[in-house]
Amino acid sequence: MQNKRLNGWIRMVLIICGLVLTAVLFLPMWRIDLQAPQYPEGLRLLIYPHQLAGNVDIINGLNHYIGMKTLHTADFIEFTLLPYFIGFFVLAFIVVGVIGRRKLLYLLFILFVVFGLLAMYDFWRWEYNYGHNLNPDAAIIVPGMSYQPPLIGFKQLLNFGAYSIPDYGGWIFIGVGLLLLFCVVIDWWMKKRKKTKIVTTTLSICLLINLASCDTGPQPIKTGTDNCYFCKMTVSDNRFGAEILTAKGKVYKFDDTHCLLSFLKMKEMNSSDIKNIYLTNFCDDHRLVNVKTALLLQTEALHGPMNGNVAAFDNADSLQKMQQQFHGNIISWNELNKP
Repeated sequence: MQNKRLNGWIRMVLIICGLVLTAVLFLPMWRIDLQAPQYPEGLRLLIYPHQLAGNVDIINGLNHYIGMKTLHTADFIEFTLLPYFIGFFVLAFIVVGVIGRRKLLYLLFILFVVFGLLAMYDFWRWEYNYGHNLNPDAAIIVPGMSYQPPLIGFKQLLNFGAYSIPDYGGWIFIGVGLLLLFCVVIDWWMKKRKKTKIVTTTLSICLLINLASCDTGPQPIKTGTDNCYFCKMTVSDNRFGAEILTAKGKVYKFDDTHCLLSFLKMKEMNSSDIKNIYLTNFCDDHRLVNVKTALLLQTEALHGPMNGNVAAFDNADSLQKMQQQFHGNIISWNELNKP
């Protein structure tokens, strides 16, 4: 019987997770941020377990013009059922922690994962229906255009940038799920190896390192597919692209340095919100180069897409070779980006 019981600290973690989950009932689980020039402070749709909140009325007004159905809490049965599902998991975590049976821990883990997957699918289905089932008599119709927000991450919808991420309640739910997975893995190793202290310490360190190493980086610029965030033109020359990566992991792509610098001078984004700025390597594989280390050549002979006339290089040999060909001036990023 003893080998079927959970370790005392695992049971305590489960009980704490159950208590923490109660906060999800009162916090927004997800949010969709919309950014556009005419809304400098942005618009936000907050999704609670029981209702929609945020700038719902303004967003409904915008949706009306493009033919999307308006959003109303009463139209979603999920807002009636979701609080009960959350309440079930609150009780389930506490009960499994009190009883302390290994089989109940694994059953709870399976139910929690299945619920999370079904919830994300339901959210995607909701976004798809609202983004594709458009009124054919809408004031604004763009042939072939749909307005489905991203399930998670960033997506450009006309002149609006849509950013979809978990909110406080969602992060709590994800954190509880990771702790539940951690308990399952630790319990399994403890059962197989009988080396509680060594296994617990090792897996804890691995988990912390893994979480600490999760970081979003720059995205490759795709010519003929990606659009410049500033001028909205399709990126056509893979030698001159530029990119901003924000502290939140959001990416802004530009077709050359002219559009990048014009966007920075508009002061729509605080410098503290910018994590890194990249320019495309003019030579070789055209990978993105951080402006902190990039070598820059400025000359009108380059003929960039928007007359930015700046080329970036990741090494001095390539820079010198191109300087002999185009006869330009070597400048620094600070000189290029001066007010």
